[in-house]
Order: sequence, then C-alpha cells, then structure tokens
Amino acid sequence: MVAKPEATLTQARPPEPLPEAEEIYRRWIAFLNDEFTRHQAAERRAEIVRDQLYQIYLGRPHGGKANLTLTSELPLNVQQFSLDPNNITLEAEHYADVDAERFAQSKPLLWFWMMFDRSPIGLNHWLGIRFRCMLGRHLFAHMGRGVRIDHGVELTYGYNLSIEDGAIVRQRALLDDRAAIHLGAGAVIGTYARIYTHTHDAQDYDHVVFAPTTIGARARVGAHTVLLAGTNLAEGAIVGPHGMAQGQV
Repeated sequence: MVAKPEATLTQARPPEPLPEAEEIYRRWIAFLNDEFTRHQAAERRAEIVRDQLYQIYLGRPHGGKANLTLTSELPLNVQQFSLDPNNITLEAEHYADVDAERFAQSKPLLWFWMMFDRSPIGLNHWLGIRFRCMLGRHLFAHMGRGVRIDHGVELTYGYNLSIEDGAIVRQRALLDDRAAIHLGAGAVIGTYARIYTHTHDAQDYDHVVFAPTTIGARARVGAHTVLLAGTNLAEGAIVGPHGMAQGQV
C-alpha cells in the first residue's frame, strides 16, 4: 500500500488565466480604479456602476429608451432600473446610525461589490480577488497590500472597515462594520464567519450598543465562528466554532 503525500497549504504556482484574458482583466481593473479615483461624487460613481453592470448583465452599453408600455417587457424594465444604484435600497440605509453622507458615497461601490459577486464573472477566482481589492481601496477606511477577499463576503457600510497587509477573508464571511472592524496583518477570517460590532442592551433590546472589534495580526477566526461586538482577538490567537482557542481573546 502506497502512502499518500501529505496535503500542504501552499501551491508551487497559483492558477492563472491565459495571457490574453489576464491582459483584459488587468486593463478593466485599472480602468475602474482610475474612474473611482477621479470621481468621488456619489452621482458620478452611480453612473459608472450602472454602465458597468449594464454590460455585465445585459451585454450592451447603457442607453436608449426603455419600452415601458408592454407588460411582456416589465421584468426586463425591472432589471434595467435595478442595475442603477439610485434605484435600489440596501438594508443598511434603514439603520438609524448610518452616516448618510458617507454612505451615499459608499453605496454605489457596495452595490457593485454585491452585483459583481452575483454575476457569472464573480465566480472567477483570479479576477474576483483583484476586483474586490481594487474596490476596497475606494470603499474601506484602509486597505493593505496582498489582501485576499473571496466570493460572497458581506459588508454593512464598508467605510468602517480597516484591513492590513496580507489578511484573508474567506467566502461568505460577514463583516458587519456598523462600528469599526480592524483586521491585522496576516489575519484569516474563515468561511461563513460572522464579525459583529453591534449588540443589544440586555435590559432594553431596542437599544443598540456599538463597540469596535479587532482581529490581531496573524489571528485566525475559524469557519462559522461568531465574534461579538467589542471582541479584541490577540495577535496570533485562534478561535473556532467549538471553543477552540490559543492565545488571549
């Protein structure tokens, strides 16, 4: 019986797209980065996102007059209008603590983040990691180098999130940044983990209490783990869904 080689966490060479595709992907991300750098106004950012989503979802540029009279085209009309961030509402807009001015600037980028991940190209791992890092530089309070954010990661406001160099956020994690969340350098947030910054007063459930949450450098939060508001996870600590811990929490 031949022994199987032990699995490792690293690969000699990460998978890459073909050169022609990679060149197009990089050009698109560079174009978007330039557009969001030059345009800070919420109205212009919403137009940029709308135009990009039209091509991603409908395969054509935005323009022309929609036929609003035919009932047979109502689903298409709904989709067309919903590609514009100005025509959608997000749950975060209902929160009393939202900073309306900051959120207005973030909202188009949050919608782009969500709709990219729900499109077929959002499942393209190589492209998705680079797209989210680019968008994070314009959306987050701080975005370090070499960060990896996988598919389906949920955000609340975006502007209260700080991520240091080399941090990893795996698929479907929730970063509920109603107050500040700080991910230290090299920290890892596992699949479906939930990181919160708000809770409810024990004596009055309708009273929401906010507290910043910090994940120390090289700390690891296991899959499906829930960290409550105000958690300060020490450098190098490990926490999991069944009480596993190393270091100070």
